[in-house]
Amino acid sequence: MNIPQIQIQTTRGQIGLTTQRPVQQMEQPKAYLDIQQPKAEMSIQTRKSTLLIDSIEMRESLDLKSSRSRTAEVAQYSKQTAMDGLTRRAQEGSELMKIENGGNPLAEQAKRTGRQPYSNLGIKFIPQADSVKINFTPGSADIQVEPQKVINNTKTNKPIHNYTPGKVNVEIQQYPSLKIDWLV
Repeated sequence: MNIPQIQIQTTRGQIGLTTQRPVQQMEQPKAYLDIQQPKAEMSIQTRKSTLLIDSIEMRESLDLKSSRSRTAEVAQYSKQTAMDGLTRRAQEGSELMKIENGGNPLAEQAKRTGRQPYSNLGIKFIPQADSVKINFTPGSADIQVEPQKVINNTKTNKPIHNYTPGKVNVEIQQYPSLKIDWLV
């Protein structure tokens, strides 16, 4: 007996994929660098120190007097000696005028003028303490500094970025099929 038969024939479908890879390009241009630092402005003002040393008194105590001081001293001594001499002579003249009062004024005057005064033997330290006068005024310095700001003209460059996206193409290389046959 003949039994009917079904005959099924299938063909698988095939898919083909074609891919195109993405392309990415990146480039970073160098930055433009321009930095300047101006010099700081500085000013210095000074006041000189002064040192005054007055050694006149010390020099005079060592008998190293200036010509002005020596001249003034001799003039004063001469004036005083002249005045003392005038006084002594006037006094002696008055004594001689009054000879009638008695006494021997000539002998007394000779005794007075014939004696030498005793000299002073005292020890003296030369130069005297504190005979040099020192006056010191310290100086000063005023320093002014004014810093200058940095001049920065630096320019950055953006990165160059090129991107091409990838693609995927799908194509059917073989279509699926199904054949059904009846055999009797």
